[in-house]
Amino acid sequence: MKTLLNNREIEYQIKKSLRAQRLRVAVHCDARVMGKIVRIGGGKREYKKRREQAREFVLKKVENMNKIYNFSFKKISIRNQKTRWGSCSKKGNLNFNYKIIFLPERLAEYIIAHELCHLREFNHSRDFWNLLAVAVPKCRESRRELRKGIILK
Repeated sequence: MKTLLNNREIEYQIKKSLRAQRLRVAVHCDARVMGKIVRIGGGKREYKKRREQAREFVLKKVENMNKIYNFSFKKISIRNQKTRWGSCSKKGNLNFNYKIIFLPERLAEYIIAHELCHLREFNHSRDFWNLLAVAVPKCRESRRELRKGIILK
């Protein structure tokens, strides 16, 4: 749908969730309508088709990135998530979204290093960011790029 705001055409979507109990409004004013946004979507069929490819990709990247840190972890899972690129559990398990294979390599490496660093620093403190910067010197730029221009569906 489209509407006019300050003499500028704005595109918007209305989504209804059966699980939602409250109304949520999300407004993005970061020039996404100018074409810098990339939508990465896919259903269960796409996930099943790409899961093993993503697992091999992630395992290779974790192995390479972990040469810097030498952290120990338990298992790596590949998931189909709508809001997360990755996560790290307190038990030492690493989880990654299968859609990571569609990202530019530098962003995929940022996500993998980010989750590896949570094995040592389970927060986003200054120590965490300093640790991440060892493997990804431009980690803040990568974070901004992921948040600004890529949307998971």
